[in-house]
Amino acid sequence: MRPLTYFRSGQRHSTLSVVLMVFAALLISACGGEATEALPNTSSGSGAANYSGPPPATGDVQSFKLNVWDKLVQDNRCGSCHGAGGQSPTFVNQQDINSAYAQANSIVNLATPSQSQMVTKVAGGHNCWTTSDSVCADIIITYLSKWADGGTGSLKTVELKAPDLRPPGATIAFPPESIAFENTVYPVLKAYCADCHGDGGQTPYIASDNPDIAYQQSKSRMDLNTPENSRFVVRLKRDFHNCWANQGEADCEWSAGMMEMAIEEFAQPLSPTPVDPALVASRALVLEQDGLLANSGGRFEDNIIALYEFKAGQGQIAYDTSGVSTALDLTLSGNVDWVLGWGINIGPEVQTQSGPVTPAGKAQGSTANSRKLHTLLTGSGEYAIEAWVAPGNITQEDARIISYSGSATTRNLTLSQSLQRYEVLHRSTTSDENTPFATQDGDKLLQATLQHVVINYAPGTGRQIFVNGQHSGDVDPDNAGLLSEWDNSFALVLGNETDGNSPWQGAIRMVAFHSRSLTPEQIRTNYDVGVGQKFYLLFGVSHLIDVPESFVVFDVSVFDNYSYRFTAPFFISLDENAEPSNIPLQGMRLGINGKEATVGQSWANLDVTLDSETYLPGTGQSLSRLGTIIALENGPASDEFFLTFDRLGSSTFSRSEPPLPGTVAPQILPPASDIGLKTFDEINESMARMTGIPRTNEAIANTFTRVKQQLPTVENIEGFLSSHQMAITQMAIQYCDALVADVSKRQAFFPGFNFSASVATAFNTSGKRQITTPLLERFVGENLGTQPSTQTIEAELDGLIEALSQCGGAVCPADRTETIVKASCAAVLGSATTLVQ
Repeated sequence: MRPLTYFRSGQRHSTLSVVLMVFAALLISACGGEATEALPNTSSGSGAANYSGPPPATGDVQSFKLNVWDKLVQDNRCGSCHGAGGQSPTFVNQQDINSAYAQANSIVNLATPSQSQMVTKVAGGHNCWTTSDSVCADIIITYLSKWADGGTGSLKTVELKAPDLRPPGATIAFPPESIAFENTVYPVLKAYCADCHGDGGQTPYIASDNPDIAYQQSKSRMDLNTPENSRFVVRLKRDFHNCWANQGEADCEWSAGMMEMAIEEFAQPLSPTPVDPALVASRALVLEQDGLLANSGGRFEDNIIALYEFKAGQGQIAYDTSGVSTALDLTLSGNVDWVLGWGINIGPEVQTQSGPVTPAGKAQGSTANSRKLHTLLTGSGEYAIEAWVAPGNITQEDARIISYSGSATTRNLTLSQSLQRYEVLHRSTTSDENTPFATQDGDKLLQATLQHVVINYAPGTGRQIFVNGQHSGDVDPDNAGLLSEWDNSFALVLGNETDGNSPWQGAIRMVAFHSRSLTPEQIRTNYDVGVGQKFYLLFGVSHLIDVPESFVVFDVSVFDNYSYRFTAPFFISLDENAEPSNIPLQGMRLGINGKEATVGQSWANLDVTLDSETYLPGTGQSLSRLGTIIALENGPASDEFFLTFDRLGSSTFSRSEPPLPGTVAPQILPPASDIGLKTFDEINESMARMTGIPRTNEAIANTFTRVKQQLPTVENIEGFLSSHQMAITQMAIQYCDALVADVSKRQAFFPGFNFSASVATAFNTSGKRQITTPLLERFVGENLGTQPSTQTIEAELDGLIEALSQCGGAVCPADRTETIVKASCAAVLGSATTLVQ
């Protein structure tokens, strides 16, 4: 085995750096034998026991005490059994920290903390202090990792281990057509799942009226080789999820059996797909069986106080695995689904066909446990919120991604989405809690794809927004203040506000709260590490070339519920004395379940030479910086991957290229207009910029929310409707009303006009020009050939003013002058100059 290295926090790791797992079946002596019953959580576990023994002999002993001993010494964790005079190993000895340190070293693996005996024992059910064994294991991994780092950002050495080698086998693959599915599994889904998972319901649309859509959404939830392991079956049998009787345990067994029989009927006639013997193929691997789990080593996490990695994959709890008490666990409610590869997907409110409403999704903590954020962040006076998110679209507004708040209008801090902007709302002694600090509209930093977002706040910098490792460039207009006015009765919520009135749609893959702001270098480091469950797949190629223990290695993750992500391939030999010499490698492709993937072949044109000049022992040789996405078929527990090569060493495959498609005469389209329409968000933004009135004005925001669906959604002018103009008119009236009502803004917009004058004197010739000239300059601009002349527009406005100045012979009301200005403003603002682009 060859050691490989990567840099810990504060140092960037190279493309070829890897973290690898060494698996071992290890046991430690248990308190009271092999009992697995969890001890009661009788205290918060937040404080270390009073220690009066010998001082730590070394700095490493002190690091062990601070990061491990202090966290586990409590009686409700390990102290009652593994303390002084207790069960061996006494790694929380309350009388001698140096003895405890020596005992702990016998049951930990600081190179790969996840494989420590201390971790594997708890993961197996031994005395976990939470409701989830895996959460206790993750927390201990966090403690051990911090001990291993020692806060020094040191270089860490780990080892790469070869998987079992086997050739690609004949595997069952899903047929390309949905006909067999439509006659077996689909009727069950349609009969019992359509209320929630039909068209317009919540994802996945496994009971869509379109069988092809249902088939594509169902593939990842069916295991054709072992139907009883299918997600459809397990969801019913184990999770009791919407069984179609009274949902009792026996009824769910019956429902699961019915589903299993349908999948068996679907799979029974399918024949395994044999691998073409002419292919030059590597050895085969299954992700969950053969992949080496790569933890997220290299992240900067020294000051994390709450951490959500969403590893559970099931249930209604998203656990806080920071290890900082009190644990701020979140309860999932409404339309929330787990994402493969760690994450949750938050959906909108769903009205089912039978009537019941599934509320918009969110994940919320209790106010009592959320108080941890108040205590620790007001104490430090600064913070960083770090998140990996994938917005569901770029049309959401006032959509809360992360909020520590009491309602839609009261908060301590919030990260939200408004179209393509990230917004930060934050309470301090110098900033208003409902005034957003945001990225710029024109930058369009928010995209409907997976993004790393960090919100920084510190006295020296104020608020900062980083997206994908880069500072947005926006400067906080408020001076940095204190957090002393924060309310400790608020709750943390993801995907909404606590009152449920500001839903957000999208996936959240990780959230972390830091009690200190992050430096740009630390943010970039955490972005480079990535997110989610990642594996290293080592495809054996020793049988093809004269290099022992040789592999092509990929970084692989489950990208979402429908696909895998393969990146950064490199070649390496685990034989420390072996080096390649002038070995050609050409045309590398990914194979899945007996055949080459039809799409995503990023390395089909690869042409490199494996040679000692470019090969670095212990690190290998990079093959490409490209990555790809390929479709998930049977799922990470069953899909079998392999590589093929057009040439590797002396082995070649004569690939015949498919014939070029025939030429098709271009379709003759009807003439299209050069003029288009502005869409709803562009119209709103245009009106805001032209009038100088912010879109966040309460009356304007309410009007826009009411008429938004009545405004254009596409730019095609042939889609113009009269309802569009009505909605634009309402928006124009609201903006002009707000402009004229604001004394300072109207004086700046209409300089010299006397708003206090009566109608009879205010609109003389010069008065009219004081109104019409600014309107034309600000709203119309330079005339185009297709526009009426300035004189024509002025004449129309003069006619409007004259008509409105007539009050039926009576004296006009005192506010008539303002009303006429508002009407004139709305007539120009709501005209085609605003609508057309």
